[in-house]
Amino acid sequence: MNNFLYFFIFVHSLSFAFYDAYIVDKNSSLPIPSATINDSVKSSKSNKDGYFKIDTSEPFLNIKACGYKPLKISTAAYKTKIFLEPINVKALYLTFWGASNNSQTLKNLLKAIKKTEANAVVADVKNEYGSTLFLTSFEEANSYGAQKNRTNRNIQKFIKTMKERNIYTIARVVVFKDEIQASNNPDYAIKREDNNSIWRNHDNMAWVDPFDERSHAYTIRIAEEAAKVGFDEINFDYIRFPAKSGLKYSKENTQENRIKALETFLDSASLKLKKYGVFISVNTYGNICWSDDDNNIGQTVESLSDHADYLAPMLYPSGFSNGSFYFKYPADHPYEVIYRSISNIKERIDTKRVRPWLQYFKDYKRKRRPYEKFEIQEQIRASDNIDANGWMMWSPSSKYHVKYLNK
Repeated sequence: MNNFLYFFIFVHSLSFAFYDAYIVDKNSSLPIPSATINDSVKSSKSNKDGYFKIDTSEPFLNIKACGYKPLKISTAAYKTKIFLEPINVKALYLTFWGASNNSQTLKNLLKAIKKTEANAVVADVKNEYGSTLFLTSFEEANSYGAQKNRTNRNIQKFIKTMKERNIYTIARVVVFKDEIQASNNPDYAIKREDNNSIWRNHDNMAWVDPFDERSHAYTIRIAEEAAKVGFDEINFDYIRFPAKSGLKYSKENTQENRIKALETFLDSASLKLKKYGVFISVNTYGNICWSDDDNNIGQTVESLSDHADYLAPMLYPSGFSNGSFYFKYPADHPYEVIYRSISNIKERIDTKRVRPWLQYFKDYKRKRRPYEKFEIQEQIRASDNIDANGWMMWSPSSKYHVKYLNK
């Protein structure tokens, strides 16, 4: 063999290497099928025996499977078996203002997690106004002042605090409702049809056009910042069209086009976030579980579940109209609202990929029913019984009672 040929083979062997192993459950040692394995470019799936093989020259691989914690492994340290830790995510929402490292709200939330079955936190990384929780390296957003109201001055400390306590971290990223982005980019803000001015909703917030891929790239860039600092999951909220007529978009506002716009966003997000190994979840209206169409906002179970890891319907009993579920007041029946809603979509999506938002606030309908221990526990019991992937609890103030969360 001449020296040139030897050199070519040597370099080739360094540049392309197969990594193969079996992925198994850490607790049961049973194989995990359909796990996703990827580097920054390539992807693979484990088969029914948990086996995978991927051609990679990169130092790390990201592995994820629904119902398990994401894992990053070194390709230099070869293992024949890779163990994933199962998790049933039980998350408490943490407000934008409460996510300061020194806030009493955060301290109280950590105490609640320590004393209850809660094991995760959902923190606002990009809120409805468009402000970012911490200073990102995204210069465009910073030039608009997105970082000016940031409440967390040391996001690395925040993530370290969570990891030390084995708390699963979810970054809530609001997508198309974004006053800062829209006001600084009027060319792709949603307009009113009657006078072509920027439309703002009831709380005086502007939205960006979901059809315009510049709005996609902007939010995905902020989602990347959350993935970079170590969040386990990106939770996209307001990933929908406004429930409002008389608005002007860059494309014809048809159901087909709306659904396609959201799918395009999620595909782009998946591509950009792949190298970080994070899960992607999508918040939806609760009535997605009962609709055959997109409710004029672009959301359907089938389209979203094909492009995201988890579906997170907001199944607040108070959000359903009187007469729903054949109940005069659905808020009086928290168990049935959660259980029946998820049961109604179990033929379209594995319930282990559904993680509902639950109601931790007073009923805002005419009866004004308090939501206390019974109502909270009934919602949790329904989520458990339908075999959902846990739950996410929405308290607008991020105040939680240990006795409400303990059985």
